[in-house]
Amino acid sequence: MTEQLTATTADAPLAALRAVGVLERIAARVGREAAGALAEDGVSAEAVATGLGTTRSKALMLLLTAQDG
Repeated sequence: MTEQLTATTADAPLAALRAVGVLERIAARVGREAAGALAEDGVSAEAVATGLGTTRSKALMLLLTAQDG
């Protein structure tokens, strides 16, 4: 996908930018759904942080944001 977007950027930068926007929206939606599933399953912020290689506070924000969405 990276190679295709890079090639598209060279040939059609507006199309590449449009594709990036679509991918960002998809990633945000799927990320919220995944975080929501983890929260529903009672997975702790510590476990999420370890799994993502991030801090507990960032993981907690992901889980809380998913619950609000």
